[in-house]
Amino acid sequence: MLNPANTLVYPARMALAHAPTPLQPLSRIARHVGFDGGLWIKRDDLTGSHLSGNKIRKLEFLVAEAKSQNADVLITCGGVQSNHCRATALLAAQLGMRCHLLLRGEEPAEKDGNVLLDCLSGASISYYPSAGFQRNLDSYFKHWQAYYAEQGLRAYGIPTGGSNGTGLWGYIAGTEELHGQCVSQGLVPSHIVTATGSGGTQAGLTLGSALTGLGCKVLGMAVCDDAAWFNRKVAEDMAEWFQQFTPLAERNLEVAGVSLSDLQAITLDNYVGPAYAVADPDVFETIQLAASLEGLVLDPVYTGKAFHGLLQELRAGSLRHARDVVFVHTGGIFGVFPQRAQFAFNNNNGETKK
Repeated sequence: MLNPANTLVYPARMALAHAPTPLQPLSRIARHVGFDGGLWIKRDDLTGSHLSGNKIRKLEFLVAEAKSQNADVLITCGGVQSNHCRATALLAAQLGMRCHLLLRGEEPAEKDGNVLLDCLSGASISYYPSAGFQRNLDSYFKHWQAYYAEQGLRAYGIPTGGSNGTGLWGYIAGTEELHGQCVSQGLVPSHIVTATGSGGTQAGLTLGSALTGLGCKVLGMAVCDDAAWFNRKVAEDMAEWFQQFTPLAERNLEVAGVSLSDLQAITLDNYVGPAYAVADPDVFETIQLAASLEGLVLDPVYTGKAFHGLLQELRAGSLRHARDVVFVHTGGIFGVFPQRAQFAFNNNNGETKK
């Protein structure tokens, strides 16, 4: 049985997410893959409606910081179908702020999924070639921050996925919420599993598991890059968190009785597929399986890849000794629609249609 969570101290925060999000069993899928150790899902796809997903937890702290700096404009970046950019754009509109999105890739001829919502929000959008995007990203931010400064506006920059020292608080808080649910339901999870694309959610969960006393392994399922990149990025984000919030960080670590140097990321990169936002056919099959067995909607960019990876690990027996495994559903439903052509469906006669 878990003990009550340590009492954590947080920086400024805006209450934006619809929380707590449900913690639900996935008994039918667990039986389907032959896992009897207990499979659960933390429904962070339900943190809101159009603001759904893991991004809003990070934005609670990032936007609070922006407001404290009297920012008028939020500038952030990501792929054309970025969940984070969509959430930031709509949140900015909700709060009466301006938003500028720096998107990696060509402007799509047909607006669909997240980019449609970006446009509806009234966000300014700049599209940049994928080649060299990451290398030139700092200069893009500086250019637009200077542009808004010339207009007498203060622009606050948010990195890819909201993944930095400030954003990490989102999933420290999310883990504290999960800890309370586990205590109330009598669960002692051995693993938390999440999709990892920019490393911030993985880093926040890793810190949160240690700080709250949940004490389970956090397994990041890479959706791009490799395990070495994520392990390094998580370490960098945690170091930035400590440097930026030293008094709070030291207090929380001391109460928990842990050292930052003791915390290491665990990442699997076996299920990345061909590329970021490009999934193998078996991922689309897993998405359909989850929807048909549990009414659970995953996406082919993040959660579909990560959940497919988890099911493969369970089938292979790699987690045979695991108990009460918790998958964090980080949202992304709008990413399903632009890739609708990749799904195969059965008609009433059982024939497969494409």
